[in-house]
Amino acid sequence: MQRFPTFRHPQRRPDGTTTLQPALSAAESASTHLLLIPSYNPGSKVFDTVRAARREWLPVWVVVDGSTDGTTQALQAMANDDPGLRVIVLPKNLGKGAAVLHGIELAADEGFTHVLTMDSDGQHPAELIPSFMAASQGRPEAMILGVPVFDASAPALRVRGRRVSNWWANLETLWTGIGDSLFGFRVYPIGPLARVMRGQRWMRRFDFDPEAVVRMSWAGVPPVNLEAPVRYFTPDEGGVSHFNYLRDNLLLTWMHTRLFFGFLLRLPLLAARRYASGRDKRADPQT
Repeated sequence: MQRFPTFRHPQRRPDGTTTLQPALSAAESASTHLLLIPSYNPGSKVFDTVRAARREWLPVWVVVDGSTDGTTQALQAMANDDPGLRVIVLPKNLGKGAAVLHGIELAADEGFTHVLTMDSDGQHPAELIPSFMAASQGRPEAMILGVPVFDASAPALRVRGRRVSNWWANLETLWTGIGDSLFGFRVYPIGPLARVMRGQRWMRRFDFDPEAVVRMSWAGVPPVNLEAPVRYFTPDEGGVSHFNYLRDNLLLTWMHTRLFFGFLLRLPLLAARRYASGRDKRADPQT
């Protein structure tokens, strides 16, 4: 029998992160909230990832983004034996953002309202899937953002580099509370995300995660931050990384350049929204 832990609405801490306590029904969760795993040449870790995800949630969809490493056929075999697992195969590699967009458009057609995105390489904590889904159920208008808690396996250069991207993302949103701009373990409301992505040509590859939170924030979707451990696996442990320091950092630089000019155009609106939010909080300190 599928196990569905339940939780009450999230409680905000003074530092902006959130704690959860138990509440929701399995039927409500399964009918509105989908777990989506974009996958490109992930190696054997994808099978552990999918099995762990299925222990925590139903349904789970995997969007195979033109993989050529032989994992596609094995994933399809898993889906044949598991009605809670669906594998969608794209004929060529289009990028993470494109795979997510393809998945959420199909999900919206089937009545889903929210999607939790999770990497296929085993770095993200499957055991926190129910907690993140419950936070989304409690704040359906918000995006639930994972804030990574790194251990000794995290490459120091990447940890330092993400601080730069996080600073820019918070500047571009006038410090509305984005805990981490790059961590891909998060829950999005499907409608606003689809509208944002259809409205411009970017966000299709490695730039998807940071640009999504900035543009969603511009669209008025508030962030809720939840801490989540992340683990980097070595090649000997089956870890696979497609991150290219030069290519992907150039992509992020171009992305933040575009977003900064977009921020300048939106600055009066963002400032007015920030002022109104501060006024509401002063009027009601409990919010």
